[in-house]
Amino acid sequence: MNHVTVRHVTHSAFTADRVCLTGMEHRETVFILLLLSLFLDTSTSQSYVLDDKIGLGRVFDGIGGLSGGGATTRLLVNYAEPYRSQILDYLFKPNFGASLHILKVEIGGDAQTTDGTEPSHMHYENDENYFRGYEWWLMKEAKKRNPDITLIGLPWAFPGWVGHGKNWPYDFPDITAAYVVNWILGAKQYHDLDIQYVGIWNERNFDSKYIKVLRDTLDKVGLTDVGIIAADGDWSIADSVIVDPYLNDAVKVIGAHYPGTTTVAGALKTQKKLWSSEDYSTFNNEVGGGCWARILNQNYVNGLMTSTISWNLVASYYDDLPFGRDGLMTAEEPWSGNYVVESPIWITAHTTQFTQPGWTYLQTVGHLAQGGSYVALTDGKGNLTVVIETMSHDHSVCIRPPLPPFNVTSQNATFQLKGSFVSIKELQVWRSRFNFETKKPAFFEKLTPLKLSDGSFTLNLAVDEVYTLTTITTGQKGSYPEPPASAHFPKVYKDDFNIRNPPFSEAPDFADQTGVFEYYVNLTDPGPHVFTLRQVLTQRPITWVTDADQTISVIGDYQWQNLTVTCDVFMETVKTGGVFIAARVDKGGGSIRTAAGIFYWVFADGSFKVTNDLAGQTVLAKGESGTRAFGWHTLTLTIKGGYASGLLNGYTLWKYATLESPKNGWAAIGTHSFELAQFDNFAVEAE
Repeated sequence: MNHVTVRHVTHSAFTADRVCLTGMEHRETVFILLLLSLFLDTSTSQSYVLDDKIGLGRVFDGIGGLSGGGATTRLLVNYAEPYRSQILDYLFKPNFGASLHILKVEIGGDAQTTDGTEPSHMHYENDENYFRGYEWWLMKEAKKRNPDITLIGLPWAFPGWVGHGKNWPYDFPDITAAYVVNWILGAKQYHDLDIQYVGIWNERNFDSKYIKVLRDTLDKVGLTDVGIIAADGDWSIADSVIVDPYLNDAVKVIGAHYPGTTTVAGALKTQKKLWSSEDYSTFNNEVGGGCWARILNQNYVNGLMTSTISWNLVASYYDDLPFGRDGLMTAEEPWSGNYVVESPIWITAHTTQFTQPGWTYLQTVGHLAQGGSYVALTDGKGNLTVVIETMSHDHSVCIRPPLPPFNVTSQNATFQLKGSFVSIKELQVWRSRFNFETKKPAFFEKLTPLKLSDGSFTLNLAVDEVYTLTTITTGQKGSYPEPPASAHFPKVYKDDFNIRNPPFSEAPDFADQTGVFEYYVNLTDPGPHVFTLRQVLTQRPITWVTDADQTISVIGDYQWQNLTVTCDVFMETVKTGGVFIAARVDKGGGSIRTAAGIFYWVFADGSFKVTNDLAGQTVLAKGESGTRAFGWHTLTLTIKGGYASGLLNGYTLWKYATLESPKNGWAAIGTHSFELAQFDNFAVEAE
């Protein structure tokens, strides 16, 4: 093991004999040189006291990750074992990897919420299904590893019926509250999951009436212990909480998104718990790890925030969707089994493996003299954990908000333990060095324990380092054998959807971008199309971003150029119904509405068209197809170079459509509107 350079020091003031002053007569000159010596002598050490006798700070609520907002864990469920369990261990298993204290998930609302749609538990008012999607599974897997993990739900979007025709969920607060509370009750009834908090996401304008109704609805069904996080966007609700006693009683936590490590006076005045309830959202290379290290400490040092939750938990969605690799780790290749344990996992461990929710921050926390920060926490039973970071500006920039300039230089820091900690004789030491210059980082290394003889120790801190010094001895850098090598999506891919009892409602590797595509049992068809994939929404949801007017689910390799896509399709809307298959689809996420590609449509009125865009405005070919609703048709789309052609039921329907762009993209299926339609025997062959 490596050794920390430690030096015990005597806390005495500098004297004039420490510098050469011969011949100098003026006290002003002596004073100036003394000050210079303090800055220029690298052997000096700044002292910091860690003391609980003067009182404690705020109670620590934990570090977490966010699955959703949206569909950010979509591909994880499709990993084969043992790789899926290994990924989950790195995220949730105590004393192994990130060892997260909190899991926050999206309450699916059938709408696009960043990287895809997540299905609602109530597509329609008289519909309840608490097995859709994968968030239930994820919460159970997290709970299996850490029974004490805190679970949070937050809706980004809502099914259309909640708004009664309006794209706004809060005009009918009783309906919206009942919808959310049903999700919490379903979590317990069907999955034995206790949801501890529910968030209210609305950056545009929080709705105090809805918050009060939600609190009343929770209380009426016995969910008095479920706390409300509001407004789960910014600090603006604080002023209302101060003047409105009922709202004050309803809200347990004031949560802000991407607060830049700072809070506002009004939020502090409420004396509520303050959380960074969504943060990070940064590419998970070493700079992303530096961002995470800085904000985990400074969210408390600067803003007294007692919890920080990363968007997102794990980057498990197609890399070319928005915010690729903005997770604590990367797991975007279920077809290969490859995953990458990125630096934020180990930066998280510096705090999570040596603290627990319910510990308390010391009042003696703060910034280091030459840049960086330190926090200290205790369990009140004699244990102490100190986390130090010296991340430089350029190596800790987060995606948002803008980071003001600051400087960090190498420094010696002496920590003096006082109060109940004065009797501590040994501290475990864990260190991460980013080593940006050598590009050979070393994360979460266990060093030789630090022996204390007089209650003090000195660290020689370089730039871009993270240290944990702790009385906790259970820390571990968990590991598994290297996962399989990274590989492209298979060039030949087929799915007949013939699964009698699918473990998840979504088909593997399909990423819904507007609409919801679910496994379906077609009991009216005794033939080969009993088990299909069905688009199930017939009403536009209350959106979080600008969803497309069409539904679409993408799949495959974004670099695909020349390929053939085949799929059987079944329209369920007479005359106005329409479906498509597509290739070279170039956009997803919040940009899905403007996606380009090659879209081959057939309609229930007996027509077809080929368009260069999802919106269907740039028409490359059109004509009669003879297609009708409630009959199966086989569509085949072939693209090679700058030309495309299409078959209907094995016969050429159109050919030689000329293409200029896009040059590459995903394959896709979808519908002309929010309408019922089925898909079967999907296949791709790419060059």
